Amino acid sequence: MKCPFCSHCESQVLDSRSSDDGLSIKRRRRCLKCDKRYTTYEKIELSLPTVVKKNGVRMEFDINKVRSSMSVALRKRPVSRDDLDNAVSRVQEHFLNFPDKEVQSYDIGQVVMKELKSLDPVAYVRFASVYQSFEDIDQFVITIKELLGDEK
Repeated sequence: MKCPFCSHCESQVLDSRSSDDGLSIKRRRRCLKCDKRYTTYEKIELSLPTVVKKNGVRMEFDINKVRSSMSVALRKRPVSRDDLDNAVSRVQEHFLNFPDKEVQSYDIGQVVMKELKSLDPVAYVRFASVYQSFEDIDQFVITIKELLGDEK
């Protein structure tokens, strides 16, 4: 680890502490050359698949886009921030365990719809209407009937 003050490559670790979530480590270090102290953080780098969009463009998986689209669908709905965070985490976990290096945007949408369906039926219909490009009221009716049929 290079010292931020003198760029020397050797340091002594004075203290290490794990974060509350267990996903990172905070280390207090001392440079062996200039004797200055600094803090470093080590964090697990998650490997998510590359997203292949409908038009064939490949993009990095962005969990913030998932969170944003779910938030829009859940706007003014009685769902807590914690419930949203947990649903987003489940979506991310699903794709961390995804066997392929690439995933179709369609597949991400399906997982998001599954999460929204269990969180809030109205949010599910909102998301489905955009995600599946509803063009008329009949598509809403079909989706709502399917949703009501699943609840029986």
